[in-house]
Amino acid sequence: MTARYVLLACLSVLAGSSAVRADDPASVFEERIVPIFKSPNPSSCVRCHLAAVDLKDYILPSSKDTFLALRDQGLIDLDKPADSKILKLINRGADEKYGPKLIPVKQRQAEYDAFAAWIKACAADPALRAAPKPDKTPALPLKPVEVVRHARKDRMLESFESNVWSMRFRCMNCHTEGTPQNDKLRTEHGDRVAWFRKGGPAATMEYLLASKLIDVTDPEKSLLLTKPLGTVKHGGGIKFAPGDQGYKAMRAWIDDVVAIKSGKYAKAADLPAKETGPKKFGTDIWLKLAATPDAWGDKLLQADVFAWDAKAGAWEQDPIATSDRVVWGKGKLWQHSLTLLAAPGSERARAWTAGKPVLPPGKYLVKVSVDTAGRAKKDWTATLGADEFAGQVEVQSRWPEGYGAMTVVDAGKAKK
Repeated sequence: MTARYVLLACLSVLAGSSAVRADDPASVFEERIVPIFKSPNPSSCVRCHLAAVDLKDYILPSSKDTFLALRDQGLIDLDKPADSKILKLINRGADEKYGPKLIPVKQRQAEYDAFAAWIKACAADPALRAAPKPDKTPALPLKPVEVVRHARKDRMLESFESNVWSMRFRCMNCHTEGTPQNDKLRTEHGDRVAWFRKGGPAATMEYLLASKLIDVTDPEKSLLLTKPLGTVKHGGGIKFAPGDQGYKAMRAWIDDVVAIKSGKYAKAADLPAKETGPKKFGTDIWLKLAATPDAWGDKLLQADVFAWDAKAGAWEQDPIATSDRVVWGKGKLWQHSLTLLAAPGSERARAWTAGKPVLPPGKYLVKVSVDTAGRAKKDWTATLGADEFAGQVEVQSRWPEGYGAMTVVDAGKAKK
């Protein structure tokens, strides 16, 4: 037997076996689907989901059980295999501009091609097509749809934008990529100080999710919290106080991330309450309260700004801006950048989302609350209310931007 004959014989056998495998669902499953299940690498699902779902969750030990489970949940289209919902799920997010670099395009395509080939083989198998629904459909280890949706990154981004991203001005641009101050700090300390990314909130969220700034074992000790609190050495000084707005926003988001990653949310009832408050917009508009009373010294102070409604001839019911920070007792002053507030879906929210958030010139009412009892320090979820109200004062301002152009209010004129 010549070497050429042996080679041709081998190629013939391989070609024959490949044809059988291409037509046989079980063979395709073993060769192309099982490796996905056994792979230690994250699947393409992490492009759209932080956790709660993984492509491996849709794979059972056998080809038939996997087929029945997917078919009976409406994830396989036997008449149009290429239109199967499971394929659309795998391909979702492929065109998004952001996403973890952990999932190469080739990997996602390989997963898609493997499932597409297997589904095509299943749809062409008369026995599988005619297989009756079993008394007990093979169960996929899937989380409730509410939990899966909560862990979608587009849902998480909405919360991130309104909370964490809106607080970025509290960091005085030290951590904002592309600013002169950050460029200087990056030269000294590296890229790790540029965690507010130039690409915007989506890029920033992805960076933080992949960083070491979040402690998944003890969220309270995350560097995103301990650095601005000053409990860990921080070159930028103290930026948060326990229970202030910045801490609340960052802590709630971190707790949610950790709960998602650790699988804490097993059912819809485990999810945090839906956010119902106003949408938040960070600004570089500064407000200063000068000549603060001694009783306010070194206490957490919250300033809520109310706009004048000329048509109604009254102050608006809800604040248009807010901020909080500890009063500098020795210097008798309080100052901080404002976070603008707007009801979701309102004309004001749409305008600020589409363009730059600004406060129009005019008269405003500043209501001051002071946490003299230290409630926020004892319970970071506590909110300041009527018991903490310390007075109010009118102000007329153009609301210019920048630390050097802040609107100054005489705190001594605040009256109850």
